[in-house]
Amino acid sequence: MWKQWVIAIVLVVAVAAGAAIYTGLEQDAEDQGGGEAQASGVNVITPERQQVRDDVGAVASLQALNAVELTTEVSGRVIEINLAPGAQVPQGAVLLRLDDRQARADLAVIEAQLSDARRQFERAQRLRANNSVSQSQVDELRTSVDVAMAQRQAAQVRLENHRIEAPFAGVVGLSDVSIGAYLQAGTTITTLDTSDRMELSFAVPERFIGQVRVGQMVRATSPAFPGESFEGELIELGSRINELSRTLTVRALIDNAEGRLRPGQFMSASLTLREREGLVVPEQAVMLRGDQKYVFVADDGVARRVSVQTGSRMPGMVEIVDGLSEEDQVIVTGQDRLSTGDRIRLLESDLAIPENRFITSRES
Repeated sequence: MWKQWVIAIVLVVAVAAGAAIYTGLEQDAEDQGGGEAQASGVNVITPERQQVRDDVGAVASLQALNAVELTTEVSGRVIEINLAPGAQVPQGAVLLRLDDRQARADLAVIEAQLSDARRQFERAQRLRANNSVSQSQVDELRTSVDVAMAQRQAAQVRLENHRIEAPFAGVVGLSDVSIGAYLQAGTTITTLDTSDRMELSFAVPERFIGQVRVGQMVRATSPAFPGESFEGELIELGSRINELSRTLTVRALIDNAEGRLRPGQFMSASLTLREREGLVVPEQAVMLRGDQKYVFVADDGVARRVSVQTGSRMPGMVEIVDGLSEEDQVIVTGQDRLSTGDRIRLLESDLAIPENRFITSRES
């Protein structure tokens, strides 16, 4: 019996000692923690006012403002070629001439016939004055003159068709024609394109057509010229919406004074619908949770979560339409570990925002 009492006393003493040890450890932990969480180091910026653009990006293709395939009107042998691929030629320049000796001879014959018809008509008019010839004979000779004049005009056109001239100033394309080659009527000899200004064609989504206007600014980029932008303005709007793509085809005019852009070239177009001044912050400052967008601001040494409404985006930056003012200190680093009310300490660093976030990038 006494053994059971001894065992019970030992168990009570052991439990009491364990409770005392646990209480002492918990008190030591509280003493070491100081009763407060450590402040988190963060970087902050103040929102800036910048020019903000509402842009629509699209895939586009270039076309020459004037473009034509030059073909022969008649058959003949080539006796003169003035085709230098890539050369700029003025309007009216003779690019190719076919053997026109037969056409010149035909024209000379018809001109001689016209001269004879005119002499006979003038003689008949003088004879008619004293009734030596009838009026019907005079009318018949007048008709002969008219017919000869029409034949001369047709012969002149046939002669001119042996020459191919530039219908407008432009750049000559490639050609496979050689001196002495015999060409059939309708043979294509080369292409001619205007190059000082190019037409940029692209499609705008249907939801933006209420904001699209002729004269709006267009910027275009090409993989062939990385880092460069070509500017122009909108000149034409399509009259119909494409039922399959639900887009409106539009055209812009792009300056190409140096002649580097080529017809058919792929481009990325950006149409500026509206330009204004707006409040912007680095895009890394904006947090997303579901359909909510928010930032953290520094307020007297503590973090405070603020819901925001965003607008247009630019490379590395985003417009804040509502929720912030220019005086707010927006946290841009470490905000993913913060909650409202957390203590913070401000850090000074020029590397808080990577430099490459502000390198101008363009939609493709």
